Amino acid sequence: MKISVCVDAVYAGKDMRDAIDDVLANGLDTIEFWGWEDKDIQKLREYQEEKGFCVAAFCTKFISLMDPMLRSDYVKGLEETLDIAERLNCRCLITQTGADTGAGRELQRKSLVEGLKACAPLLEKKGVTLVVEPLNLRVDHRGYFLSGSDEAAEIIKEVGSPNVKMLFDIYHQQITEGDLVRRIREYLPYIGHFHAAGNPGRHELYQSEINYPYVFQAIEDGAYEGYMGLEYFPEDVPGTGLAYAKKLAGGLYRQ
Repeated sequence: MKISVCVDAVYAGKDMRDAIDDVLANGLDTIEFWGWEDKDIQKLREYQEEKGFCVAAFCTKFISLMDPMLRSDYVKGLEETLDIAERLNCRCLITQTGADTGAGRELQRKSLVEGLKACAPLLEKKGVTLVVEPLNLRVDHRGYFLSGSDEAAEIIKEVGSPNVKMLFDIYHQQITEGDLVRRIREYLPYIGHFHAAGNPGRHELYQSEINYPYVFQAIEDGAYEGYMGLEYFPEDVPGTGLAYAKKLAGGLYRQ
C-alpha cells in the first residue's frame, strides 16, 4: 500500500519545505495537503523538481456543493484547482460537500449530485479523480451535510463517473458508523483515497481503538491501488508514527 503524509496535519505549523524534508528523511516520498490557496505553488513545484517527491492529493476550493446558486463558483474553483494539479502532477483532488443548508435533505442531495455531474467532464478530460469526503458530525464537523459512507457510495453511483469517488476517512467513519472492514470491502470500487488517524484523539495509528493492522490487510486484500493518507496530529515525533504506518503498509504487522 502506498503511503501519503498530510503535511498540514502531521507537521501542523511547520515550514512546508522542512516538513517535506522530514517526510523524505523518514523514507517516504509522497505528501498531500489541504487547501492550495495559502501555498506558494511555484516554489512547491520547484522544490518538487529538486527533491523528486510526489503529491498524492489536495483540496479543491472550499465552496459548498449544497447550494445550486454556488455551483458555477464551485466549477470555476475546480477548473483553477485542476490547473494547479497539472503543475504538481497530482491525479487526485479532495472535496468537502459543505454544510447542511437546512433545506430538505433530498433537495440538497440533488444539488450535490448535479454539482458533481457538472464536474465529471472536466475531471475525465484531465484524468483526475475528485474524491468526496464524508466527515463525522459528533466530534469534529457538526452541521456538515455528508457523514456516512453508505450515503456517499449511493451518491457516487448516481453521479456515474469513474473520476468521481469517495474519500474514506477511517477515523471519521469509525466515529460515524463503525463496521469499517465490511464497508471498505463493499465500497472499495467507489473509494479513490483513504485517510487514517487514531481514535479517539486523532493521533498516531498505534494510539487507537481501531485495529489498523486488520483494516490495512482488508484494504490490501481488495487490491486497492491508491494512497493511504496519514492525516493525524502526532503526540510523538513524526518519524515514530510514520515508521509504524510504513510497517503496516509493508505487511510487517499482519495478524
